[in-house]
Amino acid sequence: MADPSPATASRFDRDHPRYKWIALSNTTLGVLIITINSSIVIIALPAIFNGIRLDPLAPGNVSYLLWMIMGFLLVSAVLVVPLGRLGDLYGRVRMYRYGFVIFTVSSVALALVFGHGSGAALWLIGWRVVQGVGGAMLFANSTAILTDAFPTHQRGTALGINQVAAIAGSFIGLLLGGVLAEWDWHAVFWVNVPIGIVGTIWSYRSLTELSGKVAHRSLDWPGNLTFAAGLSILLAGITYGIQPYGGHTTGWTNPWVLTGVFGGVALLVLFCVIEARSADPMFQLGLFRIRQFAAGNAAGLLAAIGRGGLQFMLIIWLQGIWLPLHGYDYESTPLWSGIYLLPLTIGFLVAGPISGALSDRFGARAFATGGLLLTGASFVGLMLLPTNFSYWQFVALTALNGIGSGLFSAPNTAAIMNAVPHEQRGVASGMRATFFNSGTSLSIGIFFTLMILGLAGTLPGSLTSGLTAQGVPGDVATQVSGLPPVGSLFAAFLGFNPVAQLLGPSGTLDTLPPDRVATLTGKEFFPNLITGPFHSGLVVVFGAAAAMMVLGAFFSLLRGKHPGTVEEPTVPDTVPGAVPEESRT
Repeated sequence: MADPSPATASRFDRDHPRYKWIALSNTTLGVLIITINSSIVIIALPAIFNGIRLDPLAPGNVSYLLWMIMGFLLVSAVLVVPLGRLGDLYGRVRMYRYGFVIFTVSSVALALVFGHGSGAALWLIGWRVVQGVGGAMLFANSTAILTDAFPTHQRGTALGINQVAAIAGSFIGLLLGGVLAEWDWHAVFWVNVPIGIVGTIWSYRSLTELSGKVAHRSLDWPGNLTFAAGLSILLAGITYGIQPYGGHTTGWTNPWVLTGVFGGVALLVLFCVIEARSADPMFQLGLFRIRQFAAGNAAGLLAAIGRGGLQFMLIIWLQGIWLPLHGYDYESTPLWSGIYLLPLTIGFLVAGPISGALSDRFGARAFATGGLLLTGASFVGLMLLPTNFSYWQFVALTALNGIGSGLFSAPNTAAIMNAVPHEQRGVASGMRATFFNSGTSLSIGIFFTLMILGLAGTLPGSLTSGLTAQGVPGDVATQVSGLPPVGSLFAAFLGFNPVAQLLGPSGTLDTLPPDRVATLTGKEFFPNLITGPFHSGLVVVFGAAAAMMVLGAFFSLLRGKHPGTVEEPTVPDTVPGAVPEESRT
């Protein structure tokens, strides 16, 4: 039976001129809910741990805190390439639909958590991992579905809208998590369910497979297993590097951490060897010979690390210091932290679609490079900002950061996807998403380590002098100041005053006058105590982030000029999956 003509086709048929916008609506919904979900839990962590009656800073419980943050991100980073490859082999739309189903079911399971304590924490972590599998299916195939549906001259616009949803979702999640956590922490998970149901039905109803199936290919099990194991072990090792070990402020001397980092790197090197010799590799290493692809992913990784570090540092800054100093109760700081970060989101929402549309006409290099330089300038401004800042200065700098991120993201994604052969779009999308998600995961280890090192030089002295000034015995103050600074850092991240917990075991609070106890456990004592040390850490953290943005801008410049509007790269039939010679620069 002949295919319907565009004039008679349903809008859900591949030949209908509006089908591409149908695909855009569904894939945008998918990436939006995934990125909202990646940050909504971060801002709601205090309410979640209070709800399951578990102190995340108690000895032995910090791992629960880390895995609540990292479980979803790590699985998403590890699985996007294999699931993108499966989309190439068995259908991108099929894998995308399965992703919505898994994501929705796991959201229901998360909302129905039972019990309290460590059992409830393990339940949440386990289902967050499952949720990450569904998220990886959506993330890995959404960009490839859009690239299939849109012609080259409109891909920047489409991917711009999609990328705005993806990155704006991580900022929207901060506000939404704060609002929902104020009401009921279960709602942080329930909110995903109706959206997941709508997305599942809409994907089955509206999306059509355009990519076809790749014939005579098999799944590269050795490559998949070594990649998944190597990246998982590496990211887990870097994450555990922020925990103290053997009297050191961080865990970088821990043999298990070092084994994880070097073992993960060794497995990834082995993965490259396997892929180079595989008849049907999971990922075509030859794609890195395409300048647009290699430079775009390098710039994207650096941008993701910097953006992830910014998100965590701003949450600590607002919840642990600035908001309490301005009279906000610790319990309400997650909500207000999300509200005060709105300029960051607005800047991104304004710049993202505009840069995507303009890059279709003028090319990606100027917008992507300029965006990273603007982002780097905003990091320098934040580094120079006093800890107890004027809010309008904060508005200007965070809005500038959002604008820079918006200018970069859509053109960079469009350039990467336009550069690859048609049958490699799923795995190329997966690799791009791996760099994006890995950057966020790496930012936790990198920026928390830098902040801890920054705190280690000045926090002990600040703690000792501040505590003794309020009548705390010198030996107790010295003992408390000798504790690893990661506890104070996580306390600021979670938005609560840890002084009562630090002094509780010694019974000191029971011996002090009520007015001294009120001061020690009040809104201003801990923020004032940590302000100086925290600013020392911020200088290190934002200085490193600014350097990453400049380096990313350099890689972005290497992408070359606008490649033109060639609809599809031509791949020689004699070498399945090979990179066309004319696409290599």
